[in-house]
Amino acid sequence: MKIQIGDATLYLGDCMDILPTLDKVDAVITDPPYGIGQDGGSQRTRGSKRTNGKKMGWDNQRPQKAIFDLMEIAGDVRIYWGGNYFADYLPASMGWLYWEKRMGGDFADGELAWTSQHKALRQFSHYKKNKGDEHPTQKPLELMLWCIEQCKNNPQSIIDPFMGSGTTGVAAIQMGRKFIGIERESKYFDIACKRIEQASKQIDMFVDQPKQEQVSFL
Repeated sequence: MKIQIGDATLYLGDCMDILPTLDKVDAVITDPPYGIGQDGGSQRTRGSKRTNGKKMGWDNQRPQKAIFDLMEIAGDVRIYWGGNYFADYLPASMGWLYWEKRMGGDFADGELAWTSQHKALRQFSHYKKNKGDEHPTQKPLELMLWCIEQCKNNPQSIIDPFMGSGTTGVAAIQMGRKFIGIERESKYFDIACKRIEQASKQIDMFVDQPKQEQVSFL
């Protein structure tokens, strides 16, 4: 299924099937499943399903290498959160991004994103509040806005093949970029559609309205 919302094109389906049908974009910015659902603690199993009476983490398997090959073709600049979990798929890079979470407890101090860019490592510090998240590993909007800013080619078109609840799309729309999102879970696809539609409406409110002609009375 394909839905058009302003400058956002959203697909409900598997990115393995959809990516080969799309034109190239300026940047791929995404947060794939890391494949650590069974061992990653409670933060990786929230929102998991039960199958045959057993609790199954949504993040038990990471994507195939073939999907990373497709993403390499899809965009000139690429940013993959959890890149350290895909080290055997990806070439060496010096342009890593680091998100300092400041969460404490048994949570990791931060997360890493691999990038295709030959540039210095950059750090973003932002405390993440889990309350209100609509996806088990939803990234803060501020983080995804920052990610777009880190792209050296100033991307005007962005794709997220693992869209989840649509945070990358909301960031892209807020920054006036075209966005393509792919999500195979209908629950999260519906959430993403609503969030991106709301973001598009908010942008429309700031579009300059035609000025009324002023008439002078003598």
